[in-house]
Amino acid sequence: MYDPTHLRTFLAVAQTLSFTQAARRLGLRQSTVSQHVRRLEDAAGRQLFSRDTHSVELTEDGEAMLGFARRLLEVHEQAAAFFTGTRVRGRLRFGASEDFVLTRLPEILEGFRYDHPEVDLELTVELSGTLHEQLAAGKLDLVLAKRRAEDPRGALVWRDDLVWIGAERLRLDPDRPVPLIVYPPPGITRARALEALEAQGRDGRIVCTSGSLNGLIAAARAGLGVMAHSRRLIPQGLFRVPERAGLPELGKVDFVVVHGRRRAGAQDAANALAAAILAGGERLRRRGD
Repeated sequence: MYDPTHLRTFLAVAQTLSFTQAARRLGLRQSTVSQHVRRLEDAAGRQLFSRDTHSVELTEDGEAMLGFARRLLEVHEQAAAFFTGTRVRGRLRFGASEDFVLTRLPEILEGFRYDHPEVDLELTVELSGTLHEQLAAGKLDLVLAKRRAEDPRGALVWRDDLVWIGAERLRLDPDRPVPLIVYPPPGITRARALEALEAQGRDGRIVCTSGSLNGLIAAARAGLGVMAHSRRLIPQGLFRVPERAGLPELGKVDFVVVHGRRRAGAQDAANALAAAILAGGERLRRRGD
């Protein structure tokens, strides 16, 4: 009833909320992406996206289709691997940004381990900037992390707003430097926060630096200051700083999966895990606790 190709296209559009970005990810023409979505909508008898010239949004039926599409593709791929006898093997060095520690990334990795038991998976959790450096140095095969604005590499998993967050009762004095809770260099959100304040002509004062997300969260919950963070991944007990505080806009942040150098014995495993992350990308937007 549902063509796997159409389901993959649907997931790509749902994760990027852009027919153009989905076409780039899949290596298809935008007209082909639109055609796949129309055919899936015809098969379902429901409209899956509401779209105009400026935006693409999932409808209520589209949200429901997300879970169905992911499960259908997982079963399809398991059956194909079983009957073709293909087995992915090798050692895979995978790096994930700590942003994903509190999401459902463990579920995706668990499913990957179940589907590919002969892959020796090594996980590194680090700052996005550090992961990109390790990838460039050949120390990792695949990375899931934030992307610097000037870096075009990687397949887009999703794009989100970067926002200021802090404790609910935190009040900022407009006449004093903004108290900042940040990762150490080369943290991407650290750089974005400092650049945004500088562009606004407002001073910032670093009150806490930690390489651990839990350390940053603890400082923010204690009311020490504010931190830049993905809007969809705001930790429990923290809240978006209201606009009346006058903090500058931080713009968008891209979460991407990036391949390293094609290393013998790792390429097939890297491709399989990248496909699993892209197919299950909507789960990464939800907390795991």
